Amino acid sequence: VADGMGGMAAGHVASRLAVDAMASLDVPIDNEHQMDALHKALEAANGRIAEQVSADSALQGMGTTMTAVIFSADRAALAHVGDSRAYLLRDGRLNQLTKDDTYVQMLVDQGLLRPEEAAGHPRRAVVTQALQGEPVSPSYVIVEPQAGDRWLLCSDGLTTVVPPERIEEVLLSGAEPQECCERLVELALEAGGPDNITVI
Repeated sequence: VADGMGGMAAGHVASRLAVDAMASLDVPIDNEHQMDALHKALEAANGRIAEQVSADSALQGMGTTMTAVIFSADRAALAHVGDSRAYLLRDGRLNQLTKDDTYVQMLVDQGLLRPEEAAGHPRRAVVTQALQGEPVSPSYVIVEPQAGDRWLLCSDGLTTVVPPERIEEVLLSGAEPQECCERLVELALEAGGPDNITVI
């Protein structure tokens, strides 16, 4: 999931460049090389964004979030930067695998803001890290997949308006993945849909 930022046109450019760079990972990659492959693809995406900004000053400030996962038979490798999210539903419980790179999350981490206050904070959309052609420090997670796991990657267009317990409820419904995605998008739209909504 790549959620562009920096104006509609520029955000679209940044997210497209990032997705194109990550498309190289859509091949079998053995476990030992998953993290390296993710890291190189993120660096390539960041480099392409830097080149575009250098070539066109009107694109200055554009960027994109990136949350990506590679699966092999017995391992999943996740890379993340920004405020899109990855969740894993396992044993009937929804677990958030990523931490938002946002100003508000930083305040929560420092104990200056309670988690329940974060959703209504006026600066909740301020991202502290994204692919913008500048040095970035993505986070990486390794998970051993299990039978029955359900994975969800989504933009903040879902998570800012649909609470985790509602997302969990939809994923636990037993519906097919496409049906779950469509239902989550519907819920976000019913809640006002103030932002782009991407659900995988």
